[in-house]
Amino acid sequence: MRILAFAVALLAATPALAADKMTLILDWFVNPDHGPIIVAEELGYFETVGLEVEVIAPSDPSDPPKLVAAGKADLAISYQPQLHLQVAEGLPLIRVGTLIGKPLTCLLVLENGPVKEIADLKGRKIGFSVAGVEEVLLNRVLANNELSMTDVELINVARLLSPSLMTGQVDAVMGAFRNFELNQMEIEGVPGRCFYLQEKGLSPYDELIYVANPETMDTDRISRFLAATEKATHHIVNNPKEAREVFSGTARELQDEMNAKAWADTWPRFSLAPAGLDAGRYARFEAFMHEAGLLEDTRPVSTLAIDLGAQ
Repeated sequence: MRILAFAVALLAATPALAADKMTLILDWFVNPDHGPIIVAEELGYFETVGLEVEVIAPSDPSDPPKLVAAGKADLAISYQPQLHLQVAEGLPLIRVGTLIGKPLTCLLVLENGPVKEIADLKGRKIGFSVAGVEEVLLNRVLANNELSMTDVELINVARLLSPSLMTGQVDAVMGAFRNFELNQMEIEGVPGRCFYLQEKGLSPYDELIYVANPETMDTDRISRFLAATEKATHHIVNNPKEAREVFSGTARELQDEMNAKAWADTWPRFSLAPAGLDAGRYARFEAFMHEAGLLEDTRPVSTLAIDLGAQ
């Protein structure tokens, strides 16, 4: 009995193995897009796989990939279209996982406004916030509907997408998110309607992805991170109401009507296999970016994305 008591006391005095630390920089402030990450943290899934994940919201949403490329963070949330451009510019980045594998971006108009079809945009004003990619996406949508960029007037409205549409400054906005701006307009009593780009001839792409620096990344830690967020995603899909309570319980600002509506529109779009890679999707989008003139040449998918689930 004395030997047993001594062994128990010795075990209790032995410190637990320290968890491996990781730093993840979000694309913007915490919102329902980040559900799997927050739920994984709150339900202890990161701890289970031996990780301590520091989640940071950036002051500038353009910074996260650059900080990862500079070795200032292990992972960042970014967007597939931006990845193609940044890799072409020489930034050491690679997609290691997918958070949301379905586009959220849409071309937003007033529900009761004059624009009923894409063709109705001729001679009208279209607001946008991100030069380059959004213009290329819009150009393809217009071309598929027998219009060109010369048929419309583009206005940079920065991040005031839905306000500029609701106040009549523009007739449509490009780059609005179906789970945010559309809900914001409904709450404001000025309902909007989305033209979904993939239904208007644009190739699908991953909306939100995890990027790492291929020269310094720790694939073991990243694989454990993805396993934890995959477990959290399946919990969300199986228990969306309970998972929302876990998510919204982390901050008062996440408990309002806007976030409730956004959660309902977001959780069905989380990637159920975040480590998995659709190589064809990346190859097709790389070709599209090249055809649109944003890339001088094309790169193999292996330089853009990897499938850690296959390793």
